Amino acid sequence: MEMTKRQQSLVEIAAFEAKGDMARLESAINEGLENGLTVNEIKEALSQLYAYTGFPRALNALGVLQHVVADRAAGGEEVPEGNELFVMPESFNALEKGTEVQTRLCGGKPFDYSFAPRMDYFLKAHLFGDVFVSDVLSEADREVVTVSAISALEGCHPQLVSHVGGALNMGVTKARLKEIPGILEDKVGSMEAYRVRKALSVLQGEEPAEGAPVDFKVWPKGEPNTAYARYFIGNSYLAPMDAQNGGPVNVTFEPRCRNNWHVHHHSVQVLIAVAGRGWYQEEGKEAVEMKPGTVIAIPAGVKHWHGAAKDSWFQHLTYTTQVGEGASNEWLEPVTDEVYGKLE
Repeated sequence: MEMTKRQQSLVEIAAFEAKGDMARLESAINEGLENGLTVNEIKEALSQLYAYTGFPRALNALGVLQHVVADRAAGGEEVPEGNELFVMPESFNALEKGTEVQTRLCGGKPFDYSFAPRMDYFLKAHLFGDVFVSDVLSEADREVVTVSAISALEGCHPQLVSHVGGALNMGVTKARLKEIPGILEDKVGSMEAYRVRKALSVLQGEEPAEGAPVDFKVWPKGEPNTAYARYFIGNSYLAPMDAQNGGPVNVTFEPRCRNNWHVHHHSVQVLIAVAGRGWYQEEGKEAVEMKPGTVIAIPAGVKHWHGAAKDSWFQHLTYTTQVGEGASNEWLEPVTDEVYGKLE
């Protein structure tokens, strides 16, 4: 690892603050103090994050830090305060300083958000001026904090890509940046790690090497679907929910995995999407995107297929109803890359 234990703790603290996971944040703060972080450095990281995760999470996190400091002091443990927080001189020009910092973060290209001039001012004068001017944390450490926090926020991919690039511009080495996903995977979660890896791939002009994960602690992955593997492109897994009573089966598809076209005779199959993103398609109709909560009842005798999206693992529950005499499954031809490749 090129990242020091101190920097690894910054990754954890920022991600747990953004997730609002105060219990794990408390553990990360204690570990961070053991790994060389000071109280003022953690204060600075959490205060900075209000601009990315909002005041409620930042204030809650600072409350956790305050509680940790009090507990450690009460127990007779050393609590390293660290360097004094920066006090701005009267002559300080926040807009001028912030414009300079933001320009370096953007790779030397001046940033001008003319669509929303007040937001442009807030970014320059306050975030990159008032906040970033303090040298309690280095600019490189601040971008490690920002990238780690945004990794825990759903729907912020463009901002994450921007700040991964900004981290490189602010002195985070490529080797250290590439270590962040591993720390997130080990300490925080697989989705947070995936988001950073995806952002790194975009910056490098590459297709992401993996699909968005799902949390197998919620819906079990099960065992490899060897009995029906010949009817699938890619790997799938089965986890019966209540096998003794004929309950539903959870089917997990890896990214790009789909089953062949097939027909259920004399029975209705029901699909309930529970995690990730996938597709369902009937012959002659447009494909239907499946996300958690999507329910599809497939009439008897209808030719169809279902499976994962290209960029995501996918899980759905499946069971049959209205089962008539002579019910059976008829497996047909594979879903071609030409058909599948058109789906986004």
